[in-house]
Amino acid sequence: MFGAGSIGCHLGGLLAAVCEVTLIGRPAAMETVRERGLRLTGGGRPDARVPPALLRASSAAPDVSGADYVLVTVKSGATREAAEVIGPHLGAHTVVVSFQNGLRNPEVLRSALPAGTSVLAGMVPYNVVRSGPAAFHQGTAGALMVDDVPDAGALVAALRRAGLEVEQRGDMRRVQYAKLLMNLNNAVNALSGLPLRDQLGTRAFRRCLALCQEEALAAYRAEGVVPARLGPVPASFTPWVLRLPDGVFRRVAAASLRVDAQARSSMWEDLERGRPTEIDSLQGEVVALAARHGLRAPVNARLVELVREAEAAAPGGARRWTGAELYGELSGAATAR
Repeated sequence: MFGAGSIGCHLGGLLAAVCEVTLIGRPAAMETVRERGLRLTGGGRPDARVPPALLRASSAAPDVSGADYVLVTVKSGATREAAEVIGPHLGAHTVVVSFQNGLRNPEVLRSALPAGTSVLAGMVPYNVVRSGPAAFHQGTAGALMVDDVPDAGALVAALRRAGLEVEQRGDMRRVQYAKLLMNLNNAVNALSGLPLRDQLGTRAFRRCLALCQEEALAAYRAEGVVPARLGPVPASFTPWVLRLPDGVFRRVAAASLRVDAQARSSMWEDLERGRPTEIDSLQGEVVALAARHGLRAPVNARLVELVREAEAAAPGGARRWTGAELYGELSGAATAR
């Protein structure tokens, strides 16, 4: 697991029961793993403690050497650097899998890794946050997805033995576009400061997400992309569902609210810990895609600005927006165009 933060430690900790796992991450975090192992909660599974003896924890890129698979879980902005540091240490038959947010990471990896390296696209649909030192909580549900190619076979088998639901898909590019639509909520959640369940249960915040998705869908149409259907309704119908009154939304989209009380977006966690966010690979990607086709995406552009302002605040000190305040800000940006 290269970039063993919340997702990397979650996947690596579960896989450690069925195969040899090396976590490669920040020195302080890996030292804690070496001392304590991992504690994994949520996801409908019993709480699990992974003893240190089952894991190899490292901060050194050369320790990818000998791996059959390298699962890359770094933030999107660090993808090229990750490829450059692990590339010299990959075996001839090592398969690299991007389990990251954003649209471009598999292509970035292919361009920066040694020629011929097998690079697969993957997708993690659920939320994982750090709940304590070396402790990680899965707050939402869903099936992992990965390219439907022979190189994925052994990894898929191991993930299933570890108790994870996995789908192999022949349309991973469309899946990535659909996941981006979902991830546009990360910024809304981060600025709200609320647990995901409370934020998604509030119509004003959902209306903010609907504005973001409508701009993204317009850019997708210009690009000629039809996102994969990952939920109960087609992506094109989701903004309408998001705008339903709270009571109706709860009945129509009950699965969307099957989120436990601890779930937060990864962007919220980044702001709380004073780390850079992935806003450029989420709302920023929509703005760039729209611009390529002569379109504008003022709502997503304004969210990029608001998250940048939040990043500049002290850790945990960013403004907490109410639903009415944020919707007023974003709908104003939309009408100003």
